Amino acid sequence: MEYRIVAEMAEPGGGTLKEWHMVRPDAVVAMCGRELDMSEKSLPSDAWGTERARPFCHTCGALFLREVPHGA
Repeated sequence: MEYRIVAEMAEPGGGTLKEWHMVRPDAVVAMCGRELDMSEKSLPSDAWGTERARPFCHTCGALFLREVPHGA
């Protein structure tokens, strides 16, 4: 399963990142349930836990770890 990380911006169309969220394949909401603009900046799932993907949604991170253990 290919997850991806999608940015939540502080303001729609704004340039300030609020936090990153994990999104399941073909999903239209983040794992935490937040509705995101899926056309915003994104990162591959292997960026999770790196400086590139900070700050990261705590709930998305916890759910992601339960589905795909880190380092697996």
